Amino acid sequence: MNTGTGHGENGNGDKSPEEAALSARLGSLNQRLSEFRDRRIKTEQPAGEGGDGAARASAMALGFRLSSELIAGVIVGAGIGWGFDRLLSTSPFGFIVFTLLGFVAGVVNVVRSAGAGSSRRGGS
Repeated sequence: MNTGTGHGENGNGDKSPEEAALSARLGSLNQRLSEFRDRRIKTEQPAGEGGDGAARASAMALGFRLSSELIAGVIVGAGIGWGFDRLLSTSPFGFIVFTLLGFVAGVVNVVRSAGAGSSRRGGS
């Protein structure tokens, strides 16, 4: 292999037709690949812009829904805890316990909703 690296004019003279053929094939392949990429970009670009906007809006809606479920769980838990504290005169304990329970319920709802969304997308 070291003799074909060009230690003189004989090594280069022997490889020149092969290198020229290889270079021509490489140029042809490069041209076909660039044409294929251009066609692919042109066909996917209009659909990609509309699809990207719809996907972004769908992801945004999912994010708002999941965050509102988490916040709602915490607020409802805190409200119930505050109500129990007012009724039973157990000042901070009911609020703390039910706020934590509301947080756990919110996280469970978020996980359930996110899990249902991913399995729904995977099944289609």
